[in-house]
Amino acid sequence: MGAQAINLLSKFAQIAEPWSPRVVAQLNDYQFKLVRLQGEFIWHDHPDTDEAFLVLEGRLRIDLEGESVELGAGELYVVPKGRRHKPSALEEAKVLLIEPNGVLNTGREGGPRTVQNDQWI
Repeated sequence: MGAQAINLLSKFAQIAEPWSPRVVAQLNDYQFKLVRLQGEFIWHDHPDTDEAFLVLEGRLRIDLEGESVELGAGELYVVPKGRRHKPSALEEAKVLLIEPNGVLNTGREGGPRTVQNDQWI
């Protein structure tokens, strides 16, 4: 198998549903996940790990208890482990998530917005 670059734009074309992260690469125990975000997600946290959001296209707001951060294309924010947060995007945002293997999108909240983990495209 030869070396091959990962084309993020073509990978995004394979993702139809918002809030459904898909793994595109893994570095040691960390996965790189592409996700389309639109509307509001749920309040949740990840008690054992930080979670990085890198906005590739669009705008993303991450509400944290007592404050919020707004990100545009090319901006990165790391939510500290255990910090409750709620991402939202008025219009679709394309985001790269970086987090350890096995992290659920809804953290320990669970519920109907939880998607199957470790789905590769």
